[in-house]
Amino acid sequence: MDCDIGQHLTQKMNGSKNSSILETLPADQVVRLNIPYVATELVIAALSTVGNILVCVAVMKNKRLQTVTNYFLVSLAIADICVGALAIPCAIMTDLGIPRDNLYLCLLMLSVLIMLTQSSIFSLLAVALERYIAIFLPFHYQTIMTPRNAIIIILVTWILAFLIGLVPLMGWHKTPPASGYCFFVFVVDMTYMVYFNFFACVLTPLIIMFLIYAQIFIAVKHQIRRMAANNIHSNVQNKQADSIKKEMKTATSLFLVLFLFTICWIPLHIINCFILLCPHCSIPLPLLLTAIILSHINSAVNPILYAYKMRSFRRTFKAIFLCCSNVVEPEDVAEEH
Repeated sequence: MDCDIGQHLTQKMNGSKNSSILETLPADQVVRLNIPYVATELVIAALSTVGNILVCVAVMKNKRLQTVTNYFLVSLAIADICVGALAIPCAIMTDLGIPRDNLYLCLLMLSVLIMLTQSSIFSLLAVALERYIAIFLPFHYQTIMTPRNAIIIILVTWILAFLIGLVPLMGWHKTPPASGYCFFVFVVDMTYMVYFNFFACVLTPLIIMFLIYAQIFIAVKHQIRRMAANNIHSNVQNKQADSIKKEMKTATSLFLVLFLFTICWIPLHIINCFILLCPHCSIPLPLLLTAIILSHINSAVNPILYAYKMRSFRRTFKAIFLCCSNVVEPEDVAEEH
């Protein structure tokens, strides 16, 4: 998914039709190590890996966190661990044109982040659908959203993400340049990135998720207003009100995860659209690198968000840091502080 420094240089030469000029330049003029960029990427990779491992350990240690919703969040965390441990190092290597003269290894390395991003989107979509069922089909929730079904859904989403990411390896790629450099713009077809990956596999699920959460928020607010209008204060009514408020807090926290994902990834996709639809447009290198870094930062922010918005996660993280062997959590899974 990354647009690299080689891509920027190509754009400055007025699009892909002149990329052959770049291919004939000496290696030291094409490949230059951007130390601040690489250092930032390595910090993000470390934070993403450690933070999301902490999320997985928290769910494993605290039985109160072992819910269907959190199974999907663990799947998201695993994708983010892989971003830090695999995708970002691959991105740094391909920014240097490595590997050289090995098209399929190059395509595989460039496809890793596409696979992981797609897995993240599917995990977020699964969370949104799970919340939808919890709100609109509460009496069928226990039957539909069983742990077994959740595991099946997670496996299916990873398989689909893997297949979508491998599409360039199946033939939808550019003819490799004579120089053999593994630059994103030299080998990945932007029609794949924009029309298939962005419009079909990223933007469409995002729109569906935003519509789902909009329905959830509208339905919950109507229910709260209806209960307030009845002005009946019984134990059953109070329990229902507490349950509705808890669902609202959970949905709000999970929507924030989706919102941050969108904010972090959309700029890079918009740049890809400009590259395809306006090949003569020049994109400033600082803007390009900022968009790349922003997309990678998303993999590091979720553990911070969980700690800030979800009390059970926060207390479990604290218990892990204090080396407590047993975690007892009386609070609700997604209760806000």
